[in-house]
Amino acid sequence: MRASIIRAFRACAAGALIAATLSLTVAHEAQAQQVANRVDAKRDWSVFTADADGKVCWIVTQPKSTTARRGGKPVQVNRGDIYLMVSVRPNQGVKNEVSVVSGYPYAPGSKVEAKIGSAKFSMFTAGENGWLDNPDIDARMIVAMTGGSTAIVTGSSERGTETTDTFSLLGFTDAMNLAKDLCK
Repeated sequence: MRASIIRAFRACAAGALIAATLSLTVAHEAQAQQVANRVDAKRDWSVFTADADGKVCWIVTQPKSTTARRGGKPVQVNRGDIYLMVSVRPNQGVKNEVSVVSGYPYAPGSKVEAKIGSAKFSMFTAGENGWLDNPDIDARMIVAMTGGSTAIVTGSSERGTETTDTFSLLGFTDAMNLAKDLCK
């Protein structure tokens, strides 16, 4: 019961953050600033803030490379925006929630695997999004991201396509520290 409540909460909160981030890419600059503000960039990571029932901060990056395979063979696929994000929502007690956006609907009930060095993290999925099961695992993944150089995220689409997205972790620590400072 508790896990399903956490999943539902995370889905709603992450959806709002994703919508705010995506609006920056499709909306006029002045309109976008009403929703979210990009306050800084730390190498491969951008830092955003917004006011959504209290201050919200998040950091986001896009993959440096992506691959798609179906039936073990490389395929070309059309995907939407792909992100690896960490959000901080102090009014909701969230310190470092890790999430991914795939740019396609994940297969129902599927898991996403995130690998950083030798550490592996399993994420549950809903639609195009993936999250870790609890804040303790989020904290462990943050530690791995701080010490790592890349995060490799693998997931499966509704159509059976397996994707692998490789995200740079250059600038992650500085971006995370800034987001935490901005959302104290």
